[in-house]
Amino acid sequence: MQFIDIKTIHARSADTIDAAVAKVFEHGRYINGPEVYALEAALGEFLGTPDKPLHCVAVASGTMALEIALRALGIGPGDEVITTPFTWISTAETIALVGATPVFADIELETYNIDSKEVEKVITARTKAIIPVDLFGQMADYPALEAIAQKHGLKIIEDAAQSFGAEQNGRKAGSAGIVATTSFFPAKPLGGYGDGGAVFTADPELAETIRAVTNHGCKERESHYVLGTNGRCDSLQAAIIHAKFPNFRDEEITLRQQVGARYSEALKDYTTVPTIHPGNTHIYAQYTIRPKNRDSLGAALKAKDIPSAVYYRKPLHQQAVFADLPCAKKDFPNTDKASQEVISLPFHPYLTADDQDRIIETVIEHEMAT
Repeated sequence: MQFIDIKTIHARSADTIDAAVAKVFEHGRYINGPEVYALEAALGEFLGTPDKPLHCVAVASGTMALEIALRALGIGPGDEVITTPFTWISTAETIALVGATPVFADIELETYNIDSKEVEKVITARTKAIIPVDLFGQMADYPALEAIAQKHGLKIIEDAAQSFGAEQNGRKAGSAGIVATTSFFPAKPLGGYGDGGAVFTADPELAETIRAVTNHGCKERESHYVLGTNGRCDSLQAAIIHAKFPNFRDEEITLRQQVGARYSEALKDYTTVPTIHPGNTHIYAQYTIRPKNRDSLGAALKAKDIPSAVYYRKPLHQQAVFADLPCAKKDFPNTDKASQEVISLPFHPYLTADDQDRIIETVIEHEMAT
């Protein structure tokens, strides 16, 4: 059993992927080939509406997407950006990489997403933006966060690396905030076969700046008007993601939700299953529970050849690289509790009922005996 069965997901689109990759080899435009623009158009239409698609810029990785978004908004030295300490380091390291200061706010224990009430407590005169992370596959509380941002004149950058395909009150993940980012790392809901990401916005002028920042600050060749970087998505990766996208859109989103719902229905009386915020759908980038004893459950699963994983065992305020941040000295009780208790079960859209049952039975047996 695989924790995420990428081979099975690939098989559903293998012929289409092979044909798309072959076309790239035929035309030889490995950078800024037509596949990049086709992917951007498809994703922008998916997140927007047919008559008003979002602007999409495909980039080299989810991490680069965040850095580009920050640079395009002019965030840098002297600025503070609020984010969650319970996430992968990319969200906070990109803030530091542009010269700004990460400021952490604790999470809601129920959803693992940033707590809007905690966000408002740490806003200062230097705060310029909030980066909520749609952790594990559902969107953060954007109505509350947007009200706070409007009140204090802040920008919201949605980190939708784990939530692409989810929705909130009919709005798709990747369409919140002034700008949003996502990742196509292979293990993500819409994964490529290497690194890749995208930046989204409804603002045409900001989209132009994002595209320039992605390409060394250029609007025209050798004309650099803003400090940029090399953040381009290559044509091969774009071809693969574009080829996989129709199956993701038309089949995998629904199947992921069905697998997640089956897990939750079977396990809800025995352990803490994912809480879905009202108005949200969940894409389950990871299916994450809080058992009575994480270590013993991990051992019980391993004994039956069932893989598991922990996201995130060491939160960001405990990381050595951020030890000098003033906020790292503060308490984040919900983050600390989550980091000590969560464990993620095998999950992908084609996880068979038999495999699900094996996993469910093992978890129930463990929880009843603990």
